Amino acid sequence: MNFKEIFTAQLASALDRQMSEEVIAALIEIPKNPEHGDLAFPCFTLAKALRKSPAVIAVDIASQIRAPLIEKAEASGPYINVFFSKAAAGKIIMERILKEGKEYGKLTIGAGKTVVLDFSSPNIAKPFSMGHLRSTVIGNALGNLADKCGYQTVRINHLGDWGTQFGKLITAYKKWGNQDRVKENPIQELLSLYIQFHDEVEENPALENEARYWFKELENGNEEAASLWEWFREESLKEFERIYDMLGIKFDSYNGEAFYNNKMEAIIEELSAKNLLVMSDGAEVVQLPDLDLPPCLIKKSDGATLYATRDLAAAFYRKKKYHFDQSLYIVGQEQSIHFRQVKSVIKTLGYEWADHMAHVPFGLYMKDGKKMSTRKGRVILLEEVLNEAVLLAKQNIEDKNPHLENKKDIAEAVGIGAILFHDLKNDRMNNIEFSLEDMLTFEGETGPYLQYTNARAYSLLRKAEDGPSSENGLSDSHSWEIIKLLYQYPDKLEQAYQHLSPSVLAKYLIDVAQAFNKYYGQVRILEKDTDIKGRLALVKAVTIVLSEGMQTLGMRVPEQM
Repeated sequence: MNFKEIFTAQLASALDRQMSEEVIAALIEIPKNPEHGDLAFPCFTLAKALRKSPAVIAVDIASQIRAPLIEKAEASGPYINVFFSKAAAGKIIMERILKEGKEYGKLTIGAGKTVVLDFSSPNIAKPFSMGHLRSTVIGNALGNLADKCGYQTVRINHLGDWGTQFGKLITAYKKWGNQDRVKENPIQELLSLYIQFHDEVEENPALENEARYWFKELENGNEEAASLWEWFREESLKEFERIYDMLGIKFDSYNGEAFYNNKMEAIIEELSAKNLLVMSDGAEVVQLPDLDLPPCLIKKSDGATLYATRDLAAAFYRKKKYHFDQSLYIVGQEQSIHFRQVKSVIKTLGYEWADHMAHVPFGLYMKDGKKMSTRKGRVILLEEVLNEAVLLAKQNIEDKNPHLENKKDIAEAVGIGAILFHDLKNDRMNNIEFSLEDMLTFEGETGPYLQYTNARAYSLLRKAEDGPSSENGLSDSHSWEIIKLLYQYPDKLEQAYQHLSPSVLAKYLIDVAQAFNKYYGQVRILEKDTDIKGRLALVKAVTIVLSEGMQTLGMRVPEQM
């Protein structure tokens, strides 16, 4: 039962089908003030066609609206406000949520379709820093949202395991590296070597040529270079997988840039056969002047390939292997031109499926107003932040509920949830100033606030002697405000995915939690009366929406705190 559709059909009938239901539905609003109804329709757009003022039109149409679940319709200035029957409509909504349980909110808009998500993608031989968090958690949340919308998802960690930086690292290791130190603390030692290279190159620019030589040797299969590269990659993956385990994130593929080394030549040959490759200062490029884009570099003057070459090969490989209907690249906004170039080259080659590729950019974590940079050593390690968050959560639990069972697991769920939610509640295009204090605040619009609210609801269900039942609908206004919010959950899932914005869901869950805590303070939920089973049904519905919503964002959901 879709209440918006009921109102839409009534409006379409009253307007004698002069406006399509699709247009009407797009104009319907949810009033911020419940006194203005449950749904509202502005009549401004009708004034010209009907040659009446919006206020007069509202009065005319409101008098014609009659439906079994609509309690009343009234004109308020230029708006038509409708009020649904709380008990009857609430009963229908509660029955649906309790019946569907964990399946509530699942959609079919992606049924039979596949979406490929490219996210996280750290560079090997460098630490997993806070700078990688956004791509990782936004990509994971979008994958979960796609699952909820019915898509088949393929999650790819396109590791940065190739490129000129490995020429720099091999050069640095051969000049200053120590095998025992690298074995003892691989990532930190390799990072130190990488930073040292950039310090030294300022005094000795010839090091850049040496680094280019070793990367070319790596591309040519030099045994020493390949052995070092394999070692760097293997040690890095062990570190990364430990972080992903902490975050509860899994991938279907770890095929990184190196995987496409033997797949690029076919793309280059096709570009050449279609006369799209042009020589420019010794390099081979694809010109994209009509699209107001700089040329896309395919091969450098020394014959080495670039990111674009591998990303083109990756796009073709993924299309052939997964037959994707949508391919998402969750990568920082500084790469926007690069992805526009890659997409444009594929279209220039004549492949229309390029239109199904989308770059999903996001802002950066900043430190003291500056971008975090591995090269400059301005790095905050993600694992350290996660561990500190878990430690703080554990201290809070010891202070507030020292006898809680499974304290270690719950502290991990709360601490890591705090970090995840702090990121996802922000609009993805915003930059976020790194502040451990803000991330780990356990009050206000935070992950722990959601988890605690949900645990409070579970506690009520455990204490209750009665079971939840939606047999009798609740007619009080306090309950109705929450029921209306819970009813919006499927729409919020769809909006969050269609806009590729997990913050839509995160902000909605905060609204639900705040409404429930307000309800908790206004209503004696466990009072023995004729409505207790209905109130418990409402509490149960809240746990379903909060639990499933948080899990969709990638958070764990403790039932006790």
